[in-house]
Amino acid sequence: MPEIQLQHANDNRSLGELLSELVREITTLIRQEATLAKTEISQKLARIGKHVGLVAAGGTVAYAGILAILAAIIILLAQAGMDWWASALLVGIVVAGIGGFLVWKGLDSLRREDLAPRQTLETLKEDTKWAKEQVR
Repeated sequence: MPEIQLQHANDNRSLGELLSELVREITTLIRQEATLAKTEISQKLARIGKHVGLVAAGGTVAYAGILAILAAIIILLAQAGMDWWASALLVGIVVAGIGGFLVWKGLDSLRREDLAPRQTLETLKEDTKWAKEQVR
């Protein structure tokens, strides 16, 4: 019974009051959607930051590997009878291959990341549908 009385009370509101309430609700909804979009994008950017860190780590490891391994292994191979240039080339190819693999792995992870705020887009569609129904 109270529900029916509530509906009658709502029915007695003027068109201006109803439109004012609709505008308030739509404004609140838009603010909530903006907050949701910010949250969703922040979460995605955090994951992307992790993948970028993997790319950076791969580059750093490749660089450190070139410096350390070239110095040690080139000397070792040259002392074993290999020409200096050949030992440097061989070690350089191996270390660059390892670094390249790490960079490729990080970039592959970044490519698979979906940057679109899917949840927000879905709720915006629902909100648009709801708002159109309210105007009818």
